[in-house]
Amino acid sequence: MLLFLVVIFAMFYFVMIRPQRKRQKEHQEMMQGIQKGDRIITAGGIYGTVESVSEDSVVIKVESGTTMRVNKGSVALRRDETQR
Repeated sequence: MLLFLVVIFAMFYFVMIRPQRKRQKEHQEMMQGIQKGDRIITAGGIYGTVESVSEDSVVIKVESGTTMRVNKGSVALRRDETQR
């Protein structure tokens, strides 16, 4: 019975926890690598170009010329990464 629980936990770890940690690490690396001029998509679906980067926020310029300050954590993707 104990062996069965260990096997179930191991399966759960490799199917659920490990891939999630990998995605979190990749997202963290992407956020740290954001630079001026990068084209990004926010979690809310806003497309923009990075104008400036601070420790916890990013100023983006959207197509209409409007600038917005968003939390770095809300950056979902770099647009170049979506074209792969």
